[in-house]
Amino acid sequence: MTRQPGLSVRLKLTLSYAGFLMLAGAVLLVAGYFSLSRGFHPGIVFVVRSHAELVRSFAPTAVAVMGFLLLFGLMGGWILAGHMLAPLPRITEATRMAARGSLSHRIELEGRNDEFHELADSFDTMLAKLESHVAEQQRFAANASHELRTPLAITQTLLDVARKDPPDRSEELVDRLHLVNARAIDLTEALLLLSRADQRTFAREYVDLSLTAEDATEALIPLAEAHGVTIEISGEPAGADGSPALLLQLATNLVHNAIVHNLPAKGTLWVTTSAEPGKVTLMVENTGEQLSRELVTTLAEPFQRGTQRVHADHVGVGLGLAIVKSIASAHDGTLALTPRDGGGLTVKVQLPAAR
Repeated sequence: MTRQPGLSVRLKLTLSYAGFLMLAGAVLLVAGYFSLSRGFHPGIVFVVRSHAELVRSFAPTAVAVMGFLLLFGLMGGWILAGHMLAPLPRITEATRMAARGSLSHRIELEGRNDEFHELADSFDTMLAKLESHVAEQQRFAANASHELRTPLAITQTLLDVARKDPPDRSEELVDRLHLVNARAIDLTEALLLLSRADQRTFAREYVDLSLTAEDATEALIPLAEAHGVTIEISGEPAGADGSPALLLQLATNLVHNAIVHNLPAKGTLWVTTSAEPGKVTLMVENTGEQLSRELVTTLAEPFQRGTQRVHADHVGVGLGLAIVKSIASAHDGTLALTPRDGGGLTVKVQLPAAR
């Protein structure tokens, strides 16, 4: 925004201090004049011959006093305003550095708490969050580029081999290309869904998480049967305000993750919902390998996979729990991951209850 040049805040405050001091002095001088013109003053009695004589004797003193107040007000006001506004240059320089792309700089204003310190601390907090967010986005972009490059490289390799292979292997080539292309499509759709959740570009309506969990579970029963996993679902109605499609995707990702990262045979997963005052909970537990707490803390990061024992046809793109986390955050909720005693994972999603 283009602005016309104006007076600095320090000069405005200086003029305000001086003006107020001059006004207060003028009021006192006027009061003193009228007090003397009536021939009295507390403790002293004056005999005045005429008002003209009083003016002649009072005016030089009044002018001298007003001149002193003006000079004192300007000098004192300039010094006081400079002292009061001393933190502003540091804050301004920090904002300019941030505008140039430097997010690592911090103001770190010393001294006791006041409005300027609150502003500086809030700005430092904002810079820290922005720096963390930008770093996360950079890592995400790098990982996404790597993940997208992999199927494209495989496709290129298959096409190069096909040029040299006999024509009768074309059917096998088409099957491989189909699998690679399907994986690329899944990854692209997951990235788009993650972006949509991060931007919160969705309408909110009433959603019962218990019904959403049932729909997600029913859709994945064939996958569970193929992996030899038993699903147990229970709970009570749990109403939340949000996007039915996104919350269904959240529940689907949790159940899918619990199936493919389960025991190789005779695994179990439990899906439960509950409601408390002000919040509702969807919890998915599954048997599986023993997981360390250090590993569990990374599972919600994009492109992180907990174990390698995953069937190749359902390996996923490494965005399942990252999407769950993003959807939960977009609904003002939380995602908690904890290792399960005996192996496996417990995932708890809590959302604000429907109004």
